[in-house]
Amino acid sequence: MSETLGTSRLEDTLSACEQALGYQFRDRTLLKRCLTHSSIARTRLDSNERLEFLGDAILGTIVCELLFLRYPEKTEGDLTRIKSVVVSRTTCAKLSTDLKLGDFLQLGKGLSEFDKIPLSIQAAVFESIVAGLYLDGGMDVVRPFLTRLIEPEIDRTVESAHGRNYKSLLQQLVQKNQRGTPLYQLLDECGPDHSKCFKIAAVVGIDAFPPAWGPNKKEAEQRAAENAWCLLQGETPPFDAEDGPYQLP
Repeated sequence: MSETLGTSRLEDTLSACEQALGYQFRDRTLLKRCLTHSSIARTRLDSNERLEFLGDAILGTIVCELLFLRYPEKTEGDLTRIKSVVVSRTTCAKLSTDLKLGDFLQLGKGLSEFDKIPLSIQAAVFESIVAGLYLDGGMDVVRPFLTRLIEPEIDRTVESAHGRNYKSLLQQLVQKNQRGTPLYQLLDECGPDHSKCFKIAAVVGIDAFPPAWGPNKKEAEQRAAENAWCLLQGETPPFDAEDGPYQLP
């Protein structure tokens, strides 16, 4: 969005955002603040940064509630692992992109000139919208909104962890395209000897794909393979190494 907007164009933008969200704000000033990045705000308090803080907490609470009720057989550690993916910056940015929130963002001139909005800004506006929905309509509004968006992400995360061998899927995909065999490169490791975590990237030929952290080499390789597989399929990689290192519960 350009650096300055006329009143009429701003109202049109807010209306389009409401249509994308499926919710009409009673307080449109609140919605405008949800969409205002600090690069264009008069002060940081006029931006969506405080809303991002609140939205992150609300998102975490609702995801925890969904996981607790849906998976009574899973341990705290299992639930924590699933939650860490579902509330990650990568997932928030994906949901933001799905809703096309970037089309409604108010950005300063330096950012608005970029062809692609940074992942961190996409994730932040999603969390800000979560807070805005909560403040404007309460839990009765924000809970069904998030449930509709988050449940498919939960299903994908659980399926990834327990049902699909992404190393095998990636190998089949690259061999089908005659690109050789995937290799896995250890980029980093941290933690004490009894609780190390590993950062690994999948490499196909000369192409290195986005790395991922895991609590052991096997899981890190699976996550790295899933990142590569998703990217080759034209999908957003689910694991962001910048969110790591992976922390055991």
